Amino acid sequence: MKRIIISRTDAIGDVILTLPMAGILKQQIPELQIIFFGKTYTEAVVRCSEHIDEFVNFDDFIKLDENERITFIKNINADVILHVFPRKEIAYAAKHANINTRIGTSHRLYHLITCNKRISFTRKNSDLHEAQLNLKLLAGLNIDTAFSLEEIAAHYGFIKIPVVADYYRRITDTKRLNVVIHPRSHGSAREWGLENYRELIFILIEHSINVFISGSDKEKLELDKWLESIPPQVHNMMGRLNLSELIGFLSITDGIVAGSTGPLHIAAAEGLHALGIFPPIRPMHAGRWAPVGRQAEFITFPKNCSDCRLKPANCSCLKNITPQQVADVILRWKK
Repeated sequence: MKRIIISRTDAIGDVILTLPMAGILKQQIPELQIIFFGKTYTEAVVRCSEHIDEFVNFDDFIKLDENERITFIKNINADVILHVFPRKEIAYAAKHANINTRIGTSHRLYHLITCNKRISFTRKNSDLHEAQLNLKLLAGLNIDTAFSLEEIAAHYGFIKIPVVADYYRRITDTKRLNVVIHPRSHGSAREWGLENYRELIFILIEHSINVFISGSDKEKLELDKWLESIPPQVHNMMGRLNLSELIGFLSITDGIVAGSTGPLHIAAAEGLHALGIFPPIRPMHAGRWAPVGRQAEFITFPKNCSDCRLKPANCSCLKNITPQQVADVILRWKK
């Protein structure tokens, strides 16, 4: 085994929680070449890991016809493919490209004819974390899959951090705590609520914490009115940073507060304080999606909850987490 493809073509947080798989593989086989198959918008994240040797773009692959896709996969010249996030287009192309070892879950019908090693496990009702579930596929290579979250956190290899512009260094304060608030999640998580984040910001300012608000261009437009109610000393970074710049900027702060979203997992992989706010409802609970890192933690409401499954906007469990509770955790970060 000389070259292996890790295929994970979904969101940023999912991709980050897959990177430790590469670190574990490198630990077992140092000379192994690891190729990550992902989407364009996650490339900046993948390239931060020292364990990834190449990035292959799914967005280029999916535009091709069936025969071209097979050639595309053949040209990678891999011995093994791990279908971490199953895609039938990739599975069929990998089979017809004659990749020797094709590993996927046994719960996809098309894997019955496209994978020659099928691992039986289910994600939806598991008590394991997403990062631990990813590693289950390593059983197809006879590699131990039982890793604690602490062990997983040591295998990101997330050290190739983009250079940070001088301007962003100037607006951080080495004598104060620098905290990023990321109030939205592009629909990937239950929302704690803008009023809660607003109240949290006021509490943090009272304690002389240097606060930054991050988010996308689209989110900035949606939150224009809310941003007008935020004190002027708060740094509004919404819409100003691409993904690579966000990774670099986070690295010079002390940490982030967010729901279950990409920037939370980026901060965790960087070894920063990463405080996630989670509902207790499965499968989006912290047990499955909490940030994994040296200084990662989460807050959730202690309830076995399914009350708001049909009305996610009215998640009383999230509303019962107070800004003061969140602030109390952050204040323990103080320099």
